[in-house]
Amino acid sequence: MHYDLIIRNGRCVFPWGEAEADLGVRDGRIASLSVSKDDDADRVIDATGLHVLPGLIDSHVHLRDPGNAAVETLETGTRAAALGGVTTVFDMPNTSPSVTDKAMLDWKREHISKVAHVDVGMYIGATRENTPDLAMLEQQPGVCAIKVFAGSSTGNLMIEDDEGIEAVMRSGHRRVCFHSEDEYRLQERKPMFHEGQPYATHSIWRDVECAFLGTRRIMAIARKTGRPAHILHTSTAEELEYLAGFRDVSTVEVLVNHLTQVGPECYEKLGGLAVMNPPLRDQYHYEASWKAIQDGRVDVVSSDHAPHPLEAKKRPWPNCPAGLTGVQTIVPVMLDHVNAGRLSLSRLVDLMAAGPARVYGLQTKGRMAVGFDADFTLVDMKAQREITNNWIASPAGWTPFDGTQVTGWPMATIVRGTVVMQDDEVIGNATGRFAKFAP
Repeated sequence: MHYDLIIRNGRCVFPWGEAEADLGVRDGRIASLSVSKDDDADRVIDATGLHVLPGLIDSHVHLRDPGNAAVETLETGTRAAALGGVTTVFDMPNTSPSVTDKAMLDWKREHISKVAHVDVGMYIGATRENTPDLAMLEQQPGVCAIKVFAGSSTGNLMIEDDEGIEAVMRSGHRRVCFHSEDEYRLQERKPMFHEGQPYATHSIWRDVECAFLGTRRIMAIARKTGRPAHILHTSTAEELEYLAGFRDVSTVEVLVNHLTQVGPECYEKLGGLAVMNPPLRDQYHYEASWKAIQDGRVDVVSSDHAPHPLEAKKRPWPNCPAGLTGVQTIVPVMLDHVNAGRLSLSRLVDLMAAGPARVYGLQTKGRMAVGFDADFTLVDMKAQREITNNWIASPAGWTPFDGTQVTGWPMATIVRGTVVMQDDEVIGNATGRFAKFAP
């Protein structure tokens, strides 16, 4: 039998376990998990010594397009994803202008078809003005979710009050994603601090109660309305314990940074390059995050890739913008955690493929099975590399993991049967498109 692509001799991570298998791809879909020796293809990849994972998904990125092309674009951001072994990204709406209506969605769809190297899902930003339209907007092709900034946003992309949040939760039925820091507490505490204090002050200002209070309020509204909520970048032990009691209406994201970098040491080492929202916290919360990974309370691990100019990140606190690069480094860093024994490779696939597919309703991604999109991340679990700034594709040109030695590296990224990255080189023209979600 003839295929478009055959991947031979790899160790495949299936939903039912690991096994050596030869995979056949036809018309962008997985056509066989048991290709014979006599079958041929237009292209054959020998994956001897490699693990073949379902295409990994970074479900939380800010690609800044439209916005400042000197910092990031859809082309450079998806190029970075491809280089990092990520086959699909979900892009946040706080661009300039914001993605809050159908006209901007249509523009993004056309733009993505011309420049994206991987597939893209799109968040719609909730505003007070578009709240009545959210039930319609969440049904548009390519929309992964509604995003609510309950704190830490600007312009009309913030709905911080319970009445406004409840109105959003009653407009539509799909899961709503939240930045859940409590804006009232943030503003109340802001006068306690001043310019030039140590960067570690960021985690004191945006304290545990700021995050926990926001999450408690959102869970009360989720229960009241029966609408499921996805709590993004959960960062505290208190939230993780509390959310275990709301599994009927909640899912949980944890960021790779909260699993890797620990305060106050990270602030002393990185300065403004450690400043993000919610903040990097101390060892207690780091250990709680790993415990939640290990006992199943976490559904998704993402990067919250949010680049800023390096010169801006070097400003004194609090004038340095919050946000770190991450879409290109999340897979190597997480593979290093696998090699360190903190989680299994199967659990990583659960968190970065099956988990995002389940939480967001991806129809044909997240697992290796016949009929699903032929998205694959091929990794060498023994490869030892150093993450450096000069590897980063983002025009911002920096990573908080510069100089980090890792074991485990993405060797190829395949999107719907097209090889878009192999051996650290992006291949061919942009072939990305909007991902498909359940209504």
